[in-house]
Amino acid sequence: MSKYEPLGEYLRKQTTKRATLSFKDVEGIIGDALPDSARNHRAWWANDPKHVEAKAWLDAGWKSASVSLMEERVVFFRD
Repeated sequence: MSKYEPLGEYLRKQTTKRATLSFKDVEGIIGDALPDSARNHRAWWANDPKHVEAKAWLDAGWKSASVSLMEERVVFFRD
């Protein structure tokens, strides 16, 4: 089980088509700190199934739609 699978499980349980989460929310869901790259590089949030974090939300049927590094916020939508 990857560190990010709890995020996928969280998204699977959502009843809406859009979910806005702060980076702190994501950390609470996964039970661990995000790496510095998540706060410094928008590409960390890309929908690339080669990356373990993206695979978690993609496998759950969601995609990242927008990321604000300044506000430390990510928006996911149900694919």
